[in-house]
Amino acid sequence: MNSATSNPPESDTTSSCLPPDSERFQEAAERALDHYLKPKSPSRNSVDRGMQMFVVAPDLNPEAIAIQTYETFSSVSILLLDLADSLEDKPRHLAMAIYQLSEMGLLLAEKTLDSERAIALKA
Repeated sequence: MNSATSNPPESDTTSSCLPPDSERFQEAAERALDHYLKPKSPSRNSVDRGMQMFVVAPDLNPEAIAIQTYETFSSVSILLLDLADSLEDKPRHLAMAIYQLSEMGLLLAEKTLDSERAIALKA
């Protein structure tokens, strides 16, 4: 008999692997599983950055936001009226429906702007 085949190989005691029953091993395994398998809860600010083109500065004056919103809706409304003039039938009705939605946005922005001004006058 060959003595090399009858003796079990010696275990490597200098291995950097942690034994499966150690606390550090369990913590590392939990972190790895959480990283790969635990779904991340969406935060309020989580946005697909590849799709985000504009950002509102967090310290922007609320009145400035209301003014910019009002001007944007005004421009959209004018563009939609011009577009509707060049269309007929169903496409024209669609453009006019979108125009009405933009007018509602314009009214809401105007109301917000009036509220901001009223707050500024009281302060």
